[in-house]
Amino acid sequence: MKTVFIDGSAGTTGLQIYERLKSRTDLRLLTLSDTDRKDPAARKAALNAADASVLCLPDDAAREAAAMTENGGAVLIDASTAHRTDPAWVYGMPELPGQYARIRDAKRIANPGCHASGFIALIAPLRHAGLLPRDAMLTCCSLTGYSGGGKKMIAAYEAPDRPAAYEAPRVYGLTQAHKHLPEMQKYADLDRAPVFIPTVAPFYAGMLTTVGIFPSALGTTKQEITELLSSFYPANGRIHYAADADPDGFLSANALAGRDDMQISAFGTDDRLLLAARFDNLGKGASGAAVRNLEIVLQLDGA
Repeated sequence: MKTVFIDGSAGTTGLQIYERLKSRTDLRLLTLSDTDRKDPAARKAALNAADASVLCLPDDAAREAAAMTENGGAVLIDASTAHRTDPAWVYGMPELPGQYARIRDAKRIANPGCHASGFIALIAPLRHAGLLPRDAMLTCCSLTGYSGGGKKMIAAYEAPDRPAAYEAPRVYGLTQAHKHLPEMQKYADLDRAPVFIPTVAPFYAGMLTTVGIFPSALGTTKQEITELLSSFYPANGRIHYAADADPDGFLSANALAGRDDMQISAFGTDDRLLLAARFDNLGKGASGAAVRNLEIVLQLDGA
């Protein structure tokens, strides 16, 4: 039986991973006491004893944990930003061409960021098919539930005396230096990162990532793009195409909350097309993606 250690199990992502794994019979969780969780020696022992560890830590702590792991056979899955564009780490998005096999054979896997997952899922097929030039200038809007900000933000949004500003969506990352931008550019295969408009809103979980394009200006059509999006990802994967909006004609950002899959769509005309990805920022955007990578690399049932 394979053993798994969650380093940082008290955080939002770590807790979600623990909940997904605790009742499984095909692996065993290594756990530390509250005291040992803060003891570098105890953490190092667990990292080197486990078949696989998931790092649910700030970037610097994730780098420290990676340096602690001296067992060459131990797998690390890093949920932080620290290693997502590091060539020594495999990017953990198994639906991308060839990426499943790379994850299966890897010892170091970088879990994708939540906003980045939606953007890459929409743009990678167009780049792979040559329908979008590498030098395309894009704008990406991404709406997330407040759970993406971790325990501190969850507490702030759920406080009975929360500020009035929290009642409306709030745009952040205004300096255009958001930590997801490097991976968005790299794995969408673009010369430049998009103008990025991440927005947090007063709902717990869910994400809606959108990108607008002009098919006729690209020498293509809505039909060609929708056919590509509906056929690009493997049928047994976690990304699937949906042609329709919600029954009322809207797209709700929390429609896939509580799930570990992603729905991609395209709405509009040959002149103006809106690409949309909906998923759970804690599911396909974080903990669910980490568990899927764990299943693949440990070759567990269903991987």
